[in-house]
Amino acid sequence: MRFVLATSGTHGDLNPYLGVARALRKRGHEVVIATCPSYQSRVEAEGLPFHPLRPDLNQLMTSSPEISAKGNDLKSGTQFILRTLVLPKLRETYHDLLKVCQGADLLVNHPVLFAGPLVAEKLGIRWTSVILSPGIFLSVHDPALLPPLAWFHHLRKLGPAPHRLLNAVIGKITRRWMEPVQALRKEMNLPPSSSNPARDGMFSPTGTLGWFSSALGSPQADWPARTEVTGFVFFDKTEMDPALQAFLQAGAPPIVFTLGTSAITVAGEFYSASLEAVRRQGWRAVILTGADPRNRILQSDVPDSVFVAEYAPYSEVFSRAAAVVHAGGIGAIAQTLRAGVPSVVVPFAADQPDNAYRLARLGASRTIARGAYSARKVLAALEEVLHVSAYRNCAKAISKQIRGEDGVTRACEALERHARGA
Repeated sequence: MRFVLATSGTHGDLNPYLGVARALRKRGHEVVIATCPSYQSRVEAEGLPFHPLRPDLNQLMTSSPEISAKGNDLKSGTQFILRTLVLPKLRETYHDLLKVCQGADLLVNHPVLFAGPLVAEKLGIRWTSVILSPGIFLSVHDPALLPPLAWFHHLRKLGPAPHRLLNAVIGKITRRWMEPVQALRKEMNLPPSSSNPARDGMFSPTGTLGWFSSALGSPQADWPARTEVTGFVFFDKTEMDPALQAFLQAGAPPIVFTLGTSAITVAGEFYSASLEAVRRQGWRAVILTGADPRNRILQSDVPDSVFVAEYAPYSEVFSRAAAVVHAGGIGAIAQTLRAGVPSVVVPFAADQPDNAYRLARLGASRTIARGAYSARKVLAALEEVLHVSAYRNCAKAISKQIRGEDGVTRACEALERHARGA
C-alpha cells in the first residue's frame, strides 16, 4: 500500500511522522513524507522519499525575531500562525498535496494542513486525521486549558455546560478564520460543506488517531467517532556527543534544561536564569540552547558542573536526568514520561499550557508561568520535584504504562486498517 504522511510545523510535528513512516516501510509499504522544504535533508537521511509542502512553516517561524515572537505569543500565537502564515498559502498547499497524493491508498494528515481533506475529497481517497495533543479535541468533559482564556478553565468544576458554551463561541470565531478554505472548495468545484475546517472538519470520517498516551488524555464521549489513542509515537536520534556522554557518566544525574525547537527563538532570560539557579545550588546540569545565537552562553560563565550544547537526543539525555525543565511541547512531555523523570514545565504557547496542566494533573510536574520564570522560582520548583518522592514515583509508574503501549505498532496497524477501509 502507498501512504502519504503529511505534516507541517516544528520538529515536534515532524518526528512522530518519521517514526511511523520508518515502521510502515519496514512492514513493506511505500511511504512518502510531505512536509516543509527545510526538512528535506532530515527526511532523506532516513531513506524516505520527500515531497515539499508550501508554506515552509518551520522556516517562516524562525525567519525573524518579530515573527517568532508573534507565533509564540501566549494568547494570539495560534491565530497569527493560521491566519498570517498558513491560510494565505492554502492554494499552494493544496496543489502540492494534490500532486503527491495521486495513487495514494491513504493520506495521513496533520490538522494544520487544511488542504488535506479537500485533496482527499477531490481524488476520492481515504484520509486519516492525526492529533498529537489531547487538548486539540476541545472536549467539554475534559476541557483544554486555552491560553487566551486560562481563567475559564476553572469553570470545568461546574460540569460541561460552561465549556459547551465556550466551544460554540470558538466555533463561530474560527469559522470566520476558515473562509479561505470554503473559497478554495468552490474554486476546486467541490460541493459546499457545513463543517468548520478548524473544528469538526479536521477529523476524518475514515478515522482519527491520537498519537499520545491515554495517561495524558483518555477518549471522551464527545470525541469524534472512530478515534483511537495509540500511545506516544517516538522518533529520536541516539547519536550523542562523546563529550556529553563522558559528562553524564562522570557524576550524579543532572538537571536538563531545554525549550525544544520552537520556544528557543523567544527564550528571553530562560537560559541565564537556569544557569544562575544551578550555579547557586551547585547542581550538575545539561543546558540545551538550540542554534539561535541569542541563547549562547559564554564558556567563562559555565562551571564544570554544567554542560552546554545546542542539541542532544532526548531519549538518551532524559533517561539519565534527575529532572527536566522544558516548555511543555508534546515531544518533550512524551520523552520525560517514558524516561520516568519529573518535570518543571514553563509553557510558552499553543498546546503547551494545556500539556503542562495535564502533566501536573498526573502528579509528575510543577508549572512556572513563562513571565514568572526566574532562578529563585525554578530552584523552588526543582527542590520540590527532586525531594518529594511522589513526583518521581508518579513519573516511574507512568513510564511503565507508556513503555507497554507500543504506539508506533498500534499506529501502523490502525493506518493499515484505514487504508483497507476497515
